[in-house]
Amino acid sequence: MISSRAILLLFAFLILSISINLYPVINAESESAATDGVVMEGLTAEQESAIAESKESFVFQAEVNRLMDIIINSLYKNREVFLRELISNASDALDKLRFLAVSASEMLGDLKDLYIQISYNENLKTITIRDTGIGMTKQELINNLGTLAKSGTKKFLDNLSEGADVGLIGQFGVGFYSVYLIADKVRVITKNNEDEQYIWESTAESSFTIAKDPRGNTLGRGTEITMFLKEDALEFLKQDKLEEIIKHHSEFINFPISLYKKTSEVVEVPEEVEDKDTVDEDGLEVEEEKEKKPKTEKVDKWDWHRLNGNVAIWSREKDSITDEEYQKFFKVISKEPSDALTWIHFKAEGEIEFKSILYVPTEANNLYEDYNNRKAGVRLYVRKVLIQEDFEDLLPKYLNFIKGVVDSDDLPLNVSRETLQQHKILKVMSKKIARKVLEMLRKLATGKADTEEDAAEDDEAAKVADFDADHPYMKFFKQFGKSIKMGIIEDTPNRSKLAKLLRYQSSKTGDDKYTSLDNYVARKPEWQKDIYYIAAESLDAAKRSPFLEMATRKGVEVLFLVEPVDEYAVGNLGDFDGMKLQSLTKEGLKFGDEDEDLVKKRLKAYREAFKPLTTYLKELFAGKVGKVVLSQRVETTPSVIVTGQYGHTANMERIMRAQTFANPEAFKSMTASKTLEINPRHPVVVALNKLVKSDPDSQSTKDMAFILLDTALLQSGFQFEETEEFAGYDSYDLAAECVS
Repeated sequence: MISSRAILLLFAFLILSISINLYPVINAESESAATDGVVMEGLTAEQESAIAESKESFVFQAEVNRLMDIIINSLYKNREVFLRELISNASDALDKLRFLAVSASEMLGDLKDLYIQISYNENLKTITIRDTGIGMTKQELINNLGTLAKSGTKKFLDNLSEGADVGLIGQFGVGFYSVYLIADKVRVITKNNEDEQYIWESTAESSFTIAKDPRGNTLGRGTEITMFLKEDALEFLKQDKLEEIIKHHSEFINFPISLYKKTSEVVEVPEEVEDKDTVDEDGLEVEEEKEKKPKTEKVDKWDWHRLNGNVAIWSREKDSITDEEYQKFFKVISKEPSDALTWIHFKAEGEIEFKSILYVPTEANNLYEDYNNRKAGVRLYVRKVLIQEDFEDLLPKYLNFIKGVVDSDDLPLNVSRETLQQHKILKVMSKKIARKVLEMLRKLATGKADTEEDAAEDDEAAKVADFDADHPYMKFFKQFGKSIKMGIIEDTPNRSKLAKLLRYQSSKTGDDKYTSLDNYVARKPEWQKDIYYIAAESLDAAKRSPFLEMATRKGVEVLFLVEPVDEYAVGNLGDFDGMKLQSLTKEGLKFGDEDEDLVKKRLKAYREAFKPLTTYLKELFAGKVGKVVLSQRVETTPSVIVTGQYGHTANMERIMRAQTFANPEAFKSMTASKTLEINPRHPVVVALNKLVKSDPDSQSTKDMAFILLDTALLQSGFQFEETEEFAGYDSYDLAAECVS
């Protein structure tokens, strides 16, 4: 006796078997197809014979081998682009149909869904891509896929060898012919509403054929391309690789793109249950069923899986996009877990048109650990098809922290990265994109501004107060400020715009505020003609520098440059708003409030009084310093070391010395000539001047002079070389002698 539960389980098993068998129909049929004379899915051996009997042949008149050599060696460096080209063509066909259907809805007929489907067959070694687009008539097959037969092709090839624009090759069907990078034969089945269904086939050797499809209309509408892979291209039959390529190049195509893929799942396997009848104490039969754990097995399931779920929001109007959508899109393209700090969405018009969204991440992470080899973060699309994920020429290197997308309809789709780098359109795009990034950063620093008048008002408003550490722009600058400074060095055309984005701490900002160059200029005294700065190893070292003494007494603000790149950047900047950037540690320092006549008279008197000392020190320090002069820049310090206007400062020498591969001998040749400035108002200098006059040859006089030099080197930030000699001086005795 079979229980009701057993009947239900058996029924469920039958249903499950039917449903499982429905999925792999295509693949199951193909397992024996190769041995039955079938070369591709959907066509029987008899139908293949009918095609062979009815096909018409067309001869390519162009030099096909030469053209294919150009495709493989000049245009495409990466074979996987064949799929990018075919998906782009399919998308164009769907776009064309959708456009025409706006005024003629009957063109859609019963097949109203617009999509792209891709499948593969490991047994037949084929990849197939199908779209439900406009399709082609027989004549369009000849015209579109037989482009190589056009009379102008040979002339184009000749021009190409002479340096013609390779972008024009897109007019000659090369995008489609990229399939021969991976296939030795291609078959195209297509159905247009105005014609019957035809099959185009070619091995790209010398001819192609066209035949009416013996099956009739199986597509409904659209095009199906089947590639018969070369032996060295079988890697593209791997499901994971195929899926990765589709996602990579077609993430934002408007139409659904699905891959017919295999997945595995565990299903329950029903089994027969043996019922045992037992007799109870009353003599009646009782049916007993034992609870058993159901058996399971792993089965393969084939089905269509959509791969392009993301939306190309850059093609929408920015007013229709929410902040949440912008942030979600940023995480999709950047793979960053945190939100973007800011972004800009724009459409460039004029000489070239393109759309773009550019983002500033919140954190730099390891950006500067390998700055020179850091890949760009902006993706280049052509009509929503990804051309290059990290195209370096879209932005200068110093902006490689920017993430985003650029989509152009004006660039040729079927060219390589190397060709694009030389394309004049790309150079125009690069300039516009860089300007937009700087505009975005200016808005972050000064507030929202949509017009030049608003921007000017924002710039004026920004001069009112310095920037707190928690200001949005300061959050950016602390992470990416080095990039702005690198831009000052590298980007001459945009240097003035970048200068407005610089931020520094200064002698007047305090420890938690930062100033811009605009703010510095706005609050300087009227008599001040230069912008003053000091470069040091740290903020504390800058604040303790003796070079600040005179500037502090005069109330002059001094910028503190404490990053290694700062001096390089300021050196390249040179001036700002007509004011020279002047280091306090270099020769030629003037503050602008002095009475020139009084200064000259006072300096003349000092020179006469201290001539014995300056002459003595110059002879004693020959080879160590170039000059010995009287100082006008220090108040309480006896002496300092300064360098020439075009020489390296002490801070720059420290940076150069610290470089890993610095050559000691080469370093010596790069050191600047030093000038010892002595303070004629300091008691130690006055005392040493007396010693030189009274006993110039005594060892104590020489020791005192060297202590003056060595102390100046240390206080000025130079590395002290002769530590043993310095340690050998009897400092206490010398000090006592000087003050006695």
